Amino acid sequence: MLLAEDDRAIRNALERALTLEGYQVMAVADGVEALAQAHRNRPDVLVLDVMMPGIDGLQVCRVLRAEGDRTPILMLTALVETADRIAGLDAGADDYVVKPFDVEEVFARLRALLRRTSPVGVGGAPVAEAPRPLPERFIEAAGIRMDPQARRAWRGARELELTRTEFELLELLVRNAGIVLDHSTIYDRIWGYDFGPGSKNLAVYVGYLRRKLDEPDAPQLIHTVRGVGYVLRED
Repeated sequence: MLLAEDDRAIRNALERALTLEGYQVMAVADGVEALAQAHRNRPDVLVLDVMMPGIDGLQVCRVLRAEGDRTPILMLTALVETADRIAGLDAGADDYVVKPFDVEEVFARLRALLRRTSPVGVGGAPVAEAPRPLPERFIEAAGIRMDPQARRAWRGARELELTRTEFELLELLVRNAGIVLDHSTIYDRIWGYDFGPGSKNLAVYVGYLRRKLDEPDAPQLIHTVRGVGYVLRED
């Protein structure tokens, strides 16, 4: 794991907590060193502070994604506005934690990211989970076509550029097209746990996915069912 945080107290405390949790941590203080370490020894997951001097966490994220590096990235941010969270998703981040945070939430989000990206757990131990069947080559609904094996998706003839979380959220909706999925179900299937009724995490991802799906003069595909959840359908 690579941890980049310019606040020494937070960096040292988080490094100790993650090490005690069983992670092998490389901790650095700025974005320049984070990129150097990521290029030198590719980590299993990155934890990046958004606000760092010089090259900040968003820039680190953009560089790695532009290079084709799909290593899961968890952002640490003191910025709580929706626009700031969307900026992180735009840069290619997979998830975020708002400061001040509970370290147990960081652990939970890291476990969820690692479950979705690798069959190997912390310290190289195999994850104790039932084997999953290989997905079918293509799935399709409401004008969306997806190739889960290649992790590619299209609306009509237009290919969609999706982050890992966006792809998995869209895949869940496509596989359950016409069915209203409640918030708890989506949180459990995508993140591995429910953030609770006060969380805006799901709404942010749905909004971001809508921006990539929507087309002029075409029907909206992801619909909000107030108080319940979301459904994919072509009205």
